[in-house]
Amino acid sequence: MANEVLVLDAIDAYYGDSHVLHGVTFALGEARLLGLLGRNGAGKSTCMNVAMGVLAPRHGNVRVAGADMTGHPPEAVAAAGVALVPQGRRIFKSLSVRENLLVAARPSQDKSAKAEWNFDRIYQAFPRLHERQHQIAGLLSGGEQQMLAIGRALMANPRVLLMDEPSEGLAPQIVAEVMATIRRLKEEGLSIVLVEQNAKLVFDIADDIVILNSGHVAMAGKAAELRTRSAELHQHLGVY
Repeated sequence: MANEVLVLDAIDAYYGDSHVLHGVTFALGEARLLGLLGRNGAGKSTCMNVAMGVLAPRHGNVRVAGADMTGHPPEAVAAAGVALVPQGRRIFKSLSVRENLLVAARPSQDKSAKAEWNFDRIYQAFPRLHERQHQIAGLLSGGEQQMLAIGRALMANPRVLLMDEPSEGLAPQIVAEVMATIRRLKEEGLSIVLVEQNAKLVFDIADDIVILNSGHVAMAGKAAELRTRSAELHQHLGVY
C-alpha cells in the first residue's frame, strides 16, 4: 500500500507468558480508514497498545510514517503523530472539559494539513463541548464524554488516529453521531484505525478491513471485497 502511515509488521506480543498476537501484520494507508475487527479476546486492543507504544512487541516492528517506533514509549509515538481514543474513554473526570483538551494540545507537525486542531475548531466540531467547556468532565453524559475523548485526541493534531471501541455503551442515536464524526474526520484526510465490535458499522465506513481471530490475522483486504464473503465473516465474527 502506497503512503503507509502506520505499519505493524510480523508482531508477536505477550502479556506475561500469554502469547496474544501471533505474527500480526497490517498497514494503514494515508487518508484511509482501517477497520480492525474480531471477537472478544481476538487481540484488537492489544494491537492498539502495541501501535501506541503501551506494550512492546516481543518480535516484529512498528513504523510510523516510515520511522521505526518499535519499543518507543507512548510519548515518543505521540510525538511522531499518533493519538489514541482509548476504550472506556479515560477522560480526566476531575478536570473541566477545557482542561481535558488543554492537557493534550500539541502543534501540528503536518504542514499539509488543512487546518490545525485548536479550541475553536474542536468546539465547532463538537458544539456540546463548547456549551460545557467549564463543566467538570465527570458530570458529562456518556456520549459527551466520548466526544471529549475524541476531541482530546484531535488536540494533539495527529496524522494517525487510533479509536478503540468508540461506540461502546452508547445509545443508538449517540452511536450514529459518533460514526458521523468519524466519517467526517476520514473525509478531511485523517488516517484512522477503528476497533469496533459492531462489524456492520465498520463495513459501512471503512476502506480496508483486518479481522483477527485468536491473535492471528484471519482475513484482510478492501472492505467492499470482504463484505461479500459472508460465510467467512460469520466464521470469524460470529455475526454479520
